[in-house]
Amino acid sequence: MKKLLFIVGLLLPFAVCAQTITGTVTDQYGESLIGANVYWTGTAIGVITDDRGAYTIPVTNVADAYRKLVFSYVGHQPDTVLITDQRSVNVRLALSGALEEVIVKGKLDGVMISDINPIKTEQLTGAELKKAACCDLAGCFETQSTVQAQTTNVITHSKELRILGLSGVYNQVLVDGLPMIQGLSYTYGISSLPGTLVGNIFISKGANSVLQGYESISGQINVLTLDPANTDRLLLNGYINNFEEKHINANYAFTKGKWSNLTSLHTVQPARKVDRDGDEFMDLPLLTRYMFFNKWKYGNAQEWGWNSEVGIRYVNEQRIGGQLSFVPETDQGSNAVYGQTVNFDQPEFWTKTGYRFDDIHGISLMASGFYHDQRSYFGTVQYDADQTNFYANLQYELNYANHSLKTGLSYRHLNLKEDIRFSDNILNRNYDGVYQRKEHVPGIFAENTMRFLDDKVTWIVGVRGDQHNQFGFQAAPRTLIKYDIRPKTILRANVGLGWRTVNLFSENINLLVSSRDVLITEQLEPEKAINYGINLTQKFNTPDDNLSGYFSADFYRTDFQNQIFPDYDSDPTQAIIQNFEGTSISNGFQAELFVRVWQRFYLKSGYNFLDVYRMKGDIKETLPFNARHRMMGSFSYQPVTNRFHIDMNMHWMGEQRLPNTQSNPVEFQRPDFSDAFTIFNTQFTYNFKQFEVYAGCENIFNFRQNRPIISWEDPFSPYFDTSSVWGPTRGRETYIGFRYRLGE
Repeated sequence: MKKLLFIVGLLLPFAVCAQTITGTVTDQYGESLIGANVYWTGTAIGVITDDRGAYTIPVTNVADAYRKLVFSYVGHQPDTVLITDQRSVNVRLALSGALEEVIVKGKLDGVMISDINPIKTEQLTGAELKKAACCDLAGCFETQSTVQAQTTNVITHSKELRILGLSGVYNQVLVDGLPMIQGLSYTYGISSLPGTLVGNIFISKGANSVLQGYESISGQINVLTLDPANTDRLLLNGYINNFEEKHINANYAFTKGKWSNLTSLHTVQPARKVDRDGDEFMDLPLLTRYMFFNKWKYGNAQEWGWNSEVGIRYVNEQRIGGQLSFVPETDQGSNAVYGQTVNFDQPEFWTKTGYRFDDIHGISLMASGFYHDQRSYFGTVQYDADQTNFYANLQYELNYANHSLKTGLSYRHLNLKEDIRFSDNILNRNYDGVYQRKEHVPGIFAENTMRFLDDKVTWIVGVRGDQHNQFGFQAAPRTLIKYDIRPKTILRANVGLGWRTVNLFSENINLLVSSRDVLITEQLEPEKAINYGINLTQKFNTPDDNLSGYFSADFYRTDFQNQIFPDYDSDPTQAIIQNFEGTSISNGFQAELFVRVWQRFYLKSGYNFLDVYRMKGDIKETLPFNARHRMMGSFSYQPVTNRFHIDMNMHWMGEQRLPNTQSNPVEFQRPDFSDAFTIFNTQFTYNFKQFEVYAGCENIFNFRQNRPIISWEDPFSPYFDTSSVWGPTRGRETYIGFRYRLGE
């Protein structure tokens, strides 16, 4: 550890200077090119143009009097400009083929895959998020194949985001690059962030960069909130569905000099009580939420000198679910009427502050923290918990020759206290008590990006070491490589180790919901896994750019060295918790095709194959709630006038293995496998310039899993179980909404 700290200290040289180059990128007719690539040859420094075709990029390689800046855009001939002392460069790119007449409109694609980034990353833009209601973060993935939103508690409608068929705890969810969703905030955190606050979402699979920590195993989801300097000055949004659940959002942004600010207000007001399948349980919870968000930004991280972002957020939320006759004021905790209530408050803050000495040296500090205070009842189980989280990352960046080195120190602190009590213990459960976890994890990391063969090969080598106060020193090495076979054909591969500690009850909320007793047989060790992955991306376009898109195929394998997965099969009245150090594997294959035709029609299709299992002796046991085969398709039409757009998507899910219930009485048994099913969604949006209205229908053909709760007739029996949810339970949902915008 001391040697590593000494090496980091030697890598902290610095110098002071400040220069940038600005300009615009247009086509040969002077139309702005949105999303054009601008980058320095031989470096990792690059930007894309904004919705006005403008860019700002720091000057690089100050020791060299002759620098080359590359400009490229799909369907156009790239251009390379020799830089001497220019401070402004405006470029016009010619079409790849000669045409007599062409109409060019700059539109940012909904999904983009960068040619420059060594890590295969899908970027969901604001254009993609508008193709569905996207009321919250959990609803932002309806038009893509990589991430699956899975219900974890059907009564309170909590969700997790899955990648590669693995529980959402194995992928790292970041907000503005910081770990704000973990522990207690894991269960409801992805639902508490409104879609109107999301600017872009970056999705990558497998073990990624070591810079953000050691927890990424199956992938990483980085949610960037709106940039105050590049968003609507005013946004008002309202939404209501046929269950009468209401969402209201308001954003206000302003810019003054180098300072910019965004303030956002969000509220959800509850639906009426609905029971379509006659099981006497509400089909959706009564949800009330209030959120305040404020974000300040100074300068630009790509420019020399100081830059900073500071944000605060406060969330207050209440969820009420259970039987139709449940009244929290009188029935909470009783064994007469079954209900669940969740109430929590969560204040949080974060900051990203940096100083770029020049394009060779830079230093930055990232820090975040939140406090989560939760009071809840799940039937007769009282669950009160609070959590304090703090995270800090001090990073130094050095760009030299064809290398980019990032190294630094990090620190994590967690203090989680969970108090579990039974107001009526007629089931003789024994897991009540106070559970407290304190974590202090200082760490050190280094990651070097190297480029070879005229930038055709990019290789990232990273390693981090973290000292856990309970489990000692843990190392996490990772490496990624990108090879440009041809300008539009890219091969990527990665391998790395990830590990994480377990927050048992907050991450497995079904343990508290069902009538099972929880049996923890041994001390739980950190979960560890090695992830291997390979990806091929092929982009294409015709000379006139009337047809363009990409094809992507990848395969990822996750090999667990230790895994903690509640055993629901051995005894239907118990959930057995223990370390599993045997063979536990996740194999995931995905193929995706995206096609854009005449700048009007957008088609995307995807197929996923998942083989997620563990070996018990010589028996291969498929893990439950994973469809072996899954398909997705989406279609959008948007005329060049941008007056309206029509969006449709389809999801087909193959059968899924369900927990074993054969030892239950016959009336409480369920099949070993679910049915396959298909969901169709559609949305129509009409644009009146500043005012936009949209209406849609999810699950058009009203497919539903009827009466998903086992022993719903007697929710206080030993066989009551809410964990057998494998499909939609709400049926068809229609909605209408509006957006009112004032420009920047």
